[in-house]
Amino acid sequence: MLVSLSIKNYALIDHLNVSFTNGFTVITGETGAGKSILLGGLALVLGKRADLSSLRDKEKKCVIEAEFSISKYNLKSFFNENDVDYEENTIIRREILPSGKSRAFINDSPVRLATLTTLGDSLIDVHSQNQTLQLGDNAYQFKVIDGLASNADLLATYEKNLRLFKKEAKALELLQQVKQEGIKEHDYNTFLLSELESAPLKEGILEELEEQYEQLNNVENIMEHLSKGHQLISDEQVGILTLLAELKQASSKLAGFGAQFTSLNDRVQSVFIEVDDIFEEFESLENNVEANPKLLEEVNVKLQLLYDLQKKHGVLEVKELLQIKEDLAQKVDATENIDAAIQAKEAEIAAQEKALNTICTKISKQRKAIIPELKQQLESILASLGMPSAEFKIEINEAPSFMYNGKDELVFQFSANKGSSFGELKKVASGGELSRIMLAIKAVLAKYEDLPTLMFDEIDTGVSGEISNRMGVIMQEMSSSMQIFSITHLPQVASKGNHHYKVYKEDKNNVTHTQMKQLTTEERVVELAEMLGGKDLSDSAIAHARQLLN
Repeated sequence: MLVSLSIKNYALIDHLNVSFTNGFTVITGETGAGKSILLGGLALVLGKRADLSSLRDKEKKCVIEAEFSISKYNLKSFFNENDVDYEENTIIRREILPSGKSRAFINDSPVRLATLTTLGDSLIDVHSQNQTLQLGDNAYQFKVIDGLASNADLLATYEKNLRLFKKEAKALELLQQVKQEGIKEHDYNTFLLSELESAPLKEGILEELEEQYEQLNNVENIMEHLSKGHQLISDEQVGILTLLAELKQASSKLAGFGAQFTSLNDRVQSVFIEVDDIFEEFESLENNVEANPKLLEEVNVKLQLLYDLQKKHGVLEVKELLQIKEDLAQKVDATENIDAAIQAKEAEIAAQEKALNTICTKISKQRKAIIPELKQQLESILASLGMPSAEFKIEINEAPSFMYNGKDELVFQFSANKGSSFGELKKVASGGELSRIMLAIKAVLAKYEDLPTLMFDEIDTGVSGEISNRMGVIMQEMSSSMQIFSITHLPQVASKGNHHYKVYKEDKNNVTHTQMKQLTTEERVVELAEMLGGKDLSDSAIAHARQLLN
């Protein structure tokens, strides 16, 4: 429920602050007084995009604030999802800065405009001429029928399953593309994989082979240096071991003369042992190194194979070849096993399709079940609104494929007069008839759903007399369970309100301002009398106004 509305620095409004309560509230005012300005301000606070030209004083910011009582709207989950504090009396604020930027707040928490719009849609439904035109849209017609059929939960489940179904269908399409492309590339990929599998691929193999090649390719040079080293160490006259043996003997005789000599002797002993070990390794290597042209050729062939593969695949390291080998193996395997994957995916999609069809059947069944009641109620209300011959033709037929809201096609046609052929609403109904049909639909929906606050913007356009009186009664009846606003130019409708506000202009210091005030009973009599007979009040107009109020 809309509790209050505050507007500052917007169009012709300098500062407006008004409070509302439940029931049926009517808003009247002369043409051009600013009723559209009021709606424009409300639209801004509900998320409409801002326009800098709407600022009254271009040097100051525009601030529009609306307070709503939201305890019955089940919106706690929305507040949690958007990380906003939940308050039973929630305040929405919109600020338009002189720079052209705008900011939105819910309970003083800054939010994105989309968040504000989503919340606004749950709080207030502003009926306008554009919404009346929506009556001809299939989507809106389905929305009405699904509202009456209580299909909200089924539709939510359907939409979730449909998203999954489309996702899996896309995955199947990709698998089929992979199969087609894979068939073309399979032989080539198999050839490349075979090449890589025949190569001695492992991390470090290139360095290992290059080292082995260098040794085999330089075996004579290696043997020459090993022989020379062996000779330097083992020569009986001047070899390193012979000289170290003499040094070892001398240091051992010094060891008994103190700790420093003992330490020196230990070091000499260690050097002798190390050199002796080096001698043995020189000797072992010299005995084992030999020319092996055959092995050299084998190593060279392996190296060239690796070099060729690196060049072919445009890589510098063996680990990159290993990754390419793994990728090719997966592609070859995927191609060879793609039929099984496609069959599995098709079975999965078939199961999802079956589940979707089951949900669609339930949705369709509930739609069809509610149609006779919807038709009867709409025609009954329209009869009371001066359209006794109004008749609807509403049919549900199965669609060939899944739609966004099920598997139904809707035929929603209308005939206003006996003997007239049925046709689409937007083609066969006049503006006044569309307004009455919209009111009838809202009245029926109000019995089945907890609708948000409804604001009718001159829904009574094109009607008068007893019909307008009946429209006011319908809105009055609707207000017993919800908050209803009606911006009207008809005294018959205005007289039915529990609360009556007037929008008017006044000039202060040669500046025009739009104001709004709640009328007392006597002020209502005057306002209704002026709506009936103009500014020159007559006794009959006053009497008629009192009669309407009573």
